[in-house]
Amino acid sequence: MTTVNTKSGKIINVVSREEESKMLTLSDQEMDARAVEAVKAAINKARVCKKPIAGYDKENKKAYIEYANGDIKYAK
Repeated sequence: MTTVNTKSGKIINVVSREEESKMLTLSDQEMDARAVEAVKAAINKARVCKKPIAGYDKENKKAYIEYANGDIKYAK
């Protein structure tokens, strides 16, 4: 588990995929699975509606926007 301190002083505990079965209850795991599916559905809907989609490139460590025509613009 990784602890993250925000600028506002809040502490957030981040659980890795390897640790989630030990740390999360069944209810938490179900909620996470629903959240993942909701995000996938929102991204799919945006693609169908030809709306831009924000993403993060792990290799380049940069945020980007992918447009309906396939163009990708990275954040500065």
